[in-house]
Amino acid sequence: MKKYLLLFFVIFSTTLVKSQVAKEKVTISYSNETISEIFVRLEQMTAVKFYYYEDWINKEKISGNFNNSLLRTIISKLLEDTNINFHITKDNNVILTRNSVVYDFLPDGAFELVNKDSIAAALIEEKKKSKFPVYFSSQQSYQTAIQTTRIGKARKDSDKEKFELIGFVKDLKTNKPLNEVSITVDGLSTGTTSNKDGLFYITLPSGENIIQLRYLGYESITTRIIIYNDGEANFELIEEIQQLDEVILEGEVNKNVKEIITGLTVIDVKSIKNIPLVLGERDILKVALTLPGISTAGEGSTGYNVRGGKIDQNLILLDEATIYNPTHFFGLFSALNPFVIGEVNIYKGHIPSEFGGRLSSVFDIKTKTSSVKKLTGEVAIGPITSTFSIETPVIKEKSTLIIGGRGAYSNWILRSLDHKELSKSRASFYDVIAKYEHKVNKKNTLKVTGYYSYDNFSITSDSLYSYKNRLLSLKWNHSFNKKNSGSVRIANSAYSFNINYDGKTINDFDLGHKLEETELKINMKYFHNKELSFNYGLSSKLYNISPGNKIPKGDESIVSALRIPKERAIESGLYLSGKYNLNEKLSFNLGIRYAHYSFLGAINQNIYLDNLPKTTKTIKETLSFDKNKVVESYGGPEYRLSARYFVLPNTSIKASYNNMYQFIHTLSNNTTASPIDTWKLSDLNIKPQKSKQFSFGVFNNFNENLYEVSLEAYYKKTENILDYKIGAQLLLNEVIETEVLQGEGKAYGIEFLIKKKEGRLNGWVGYTYSRSLIKLDSEFPEEVVNNGKYFNSNFDKPHDFSLVSNYKFTKRFSASMNFAYQTGRPVTYPIGRYIQNGLELVAYSNRNEFRIPDYFRLDLSFNIEGNHRVKKIGHSFWNISIYNVLGRNNPFSVFFVTEGGKLKAKQSSIFSIPIPTITYNIKF
Repeated sequence: MKKYLLLFFVIFSTTLVKSQVAKEKVTISYSNETISEIFVRLEQMTAVKFYYYEDWINKEKISGNFNNSLLRTIISKLLEDTNINFHITKDNNVILTRNSVVYDFLPDGAFELVNKDSIAAALIEEKKKSKFPVYFSSQQSYQTAIQTTRIGKARKDSDKEKFELIGFVKDLKTNKPLNEVSITVDGLSTGTTSNKDGLFYITLPSGENIIQLRYLGYESITTRIIIYNDGEANFELIEEIQQLDEVILEGEVNKNVKEIITGLTVIDVKSIKNIPLVLGERDILKVALTLPGISTAGEGSTGYNVRGGKIDQNLILLDEATIYNPTHFFGLFSALNPFVIGEVNIYKGHIPSEFGGRLSSVFDIKTKTSSVKKLTGEVAIGPITSTFSIETPVIKEKSTLIIGGRGAYSNWILRSLDHKELSKSRASFYDVIAKYEHKVNKKNTLKVTGYYSYDNFSITSDSLYSYKNRLLSLKWNHSFNKKNSGSVRIANSAYSFNINYDGKTINDFDLGHKLEETELKINMKYFHNKELSFNYGLSSKLYNISPGNKIPKGDESIVSALRIPKERAIESGLYLSGKYNLNEKLSFNLGIRYAHYSFLGAINQNIYLDNLPKTTKTIKETLSFDKNKVVESYGGPEYRLSARYFVLPNTSIKASYNNMYQFIHTLSNNTTASPIDTWKLSDLNIKPQKSKQFSFGVFNNFNENLYEVSLEAYYKKTENILDYKIGAQLLLNEVIETEVLQGEGKAYGIEFLIKKKEGRLNGWVGYTYSRSLIKLDSEFPEEVVNNGKYFNSNFDKPHDFSLVSNYKFTKRFSASMNFAYQTGRPVTYPIGRYIQNGLELVAYSNRNEFRIPDYFRLDLSFNIEGNHRVKKIGHSFWNISIYNVLGRNNPFSVFFVTEGGKLKAKQSSIFSIPIPTITYNIKF
């Protein structure tokens, strides 16, 4: 009975009356003062007294003024952006309450309900019929104490029974957003998951809710949410302290089945240390080559071929800035420091509408969010390279800095290669990266990333080749409100190569090529509810290309200086996409992007005679365009459509359609990619590439999500694929359009993946059957290749099989295996000899009619972890790897020489013997 009397006393003693002080008008100005300081001044100016906990009041200083305003108006304005309500009593006291409001009446029949279990129960019943306050039970018991959080600011004029809770889930240590965190409510069938930014949205009934957050590899959280109104709650999860035995792909429960996007590959950077790779170097992008649909032309080749596409059809982004050559050391290493990379998403099927400009794939690589709490770092020392990273808070809990670097000392390994020229060569490289992240306030974050890499190598004693990448990315994130957020990004990227020929002769020269782009991108997100969200924005990119310049070196050189005119263009895109869950089974991701491209002056463009092939003899006239004058424009709509349907709770089918434009091309007549390939913009004579891709897949998890199985099929058609004429001169050519051909392409394939994610034995098997074909046909015989029929592209390899497995003997000792098999790539062979005008000439087969021998390789590694004591300076481990255990002499290239009057075929290999390495790693 005492608790009922106490409740009556609280309610009636605080009955709201229209006192004189409530009607009093006040004039006050304040500058750079806290709310508490303003309350003290109001107490001095009026008869009121304020009662509250100091901890409730924000210490932020504000400025403003009121002229002859009601005291109630002034207090309401001061507390407008807080979760604090207030109540003015008849004796001139201002009582502040957090979240809740004070009511001055009881519901009808409250006195008659006094014999019920509690007055609170009666009030809850009345709330169903009228606007009434939030009540919750204080008798709920749990085995362990849980935290209570109050959300929102109650309002007397609100009749809503459900409210929206929005927030972010992050890693407590690294502050990294966590994707696909499961968020459920006890006693309700509702639930949600966080997205890739860690953002979640859920609708809750007013009052008390018990929320549970679960995420694989992290400790679960149970918390009590008392919600009074729409509001925000952020959560930080703690990573479980346990031995990692995941495989490379992310182990998020059921994600591969639930994800709407087709053809998405996610690489877990944490676990790549378990995979045996070349020369003991952890390599993120080399791991991608073990997965279906991603390949390379051969060992020691730069670039990646995704679903039958050329290497220039991949958009490789580091913190949303483009890297044009992401490789080191003849393609044996990627140019990315694995210690600073936090997330790798590869889109090879459905490509989100925010990305444009490439036909085959997007490698969306993001650096990790460094620790805001303490200094950490990682170091690896190997036989070829050493790698490090340092993470440190700059302003604790507010800003962080991560710095990473790598250097190579690799000349000794070149001397051991089975290649006469390479064994006499030398090579080295280094790269550095830094990222600064600053949380300005709750709604604004600044991120700045800088990157630089440099390679140089000498194949012969008189030529030094070098190439470098540089990028700078500046991104500002802003949250407008609970539903709207956005970002503005400015990025600059550059790629260049140089050939320095110093033969101590009169033919010495320097030759260089440079590509630079600058992009502005505005990206906006609207989160309507868990069923519907939008992503929209625009981007614009300025290209500047110096196609090549050659200058004499030294006073005695007779080389003529040559400079190819610069090329400039603007590529822009306007895009909109929406994610819509029609019901529990069917979801869509629909987008459209309008791409527009303009090739700009100042430049000269040749016009050729009609009905004749393009040669220097068929130039009709040359047009001159002034600076920034539009020479030619291309573009059109790009549709991005993807859907997912749940056949069973753990089985889904997905389908997608994309069409894309690409306005930039590589020029190369090598069968494999080269670091000295040049880039060319679409202009008056060279059209942009286009593609259409259809894909369909079935995804299934079984045995409580321990196993994942997927089967995807795709078909892709391309137009205006750039190729070359026989004997083409592509470097330093002022009329390059006379040396190239543009034709049609098609690619199709089936990709299979089965993965075991956990347990002592884990890993995956991947298999791809694919074809990549090209057709070069024309009304002019000299521009026809292989009789105008489809023929194998340089990177057509029908069969690609990978097996990756890890076995953990104990918590400290584990072994890994990597087996790869690929069909040999196409090659053109000489098939005979003939005499013409007294000269003996070689007759060649149709282009790419034959194949080099098939490729297969077995790698093994053994990992030795340090002890797992909690309190120690750092965690270390040793990696012992053997690359190419079987000593397979896989051909890098096949070439032909004349010896003794006979034509003989020979092959060169990069690694024809087993290569053992040992690497020491320490993380602190």
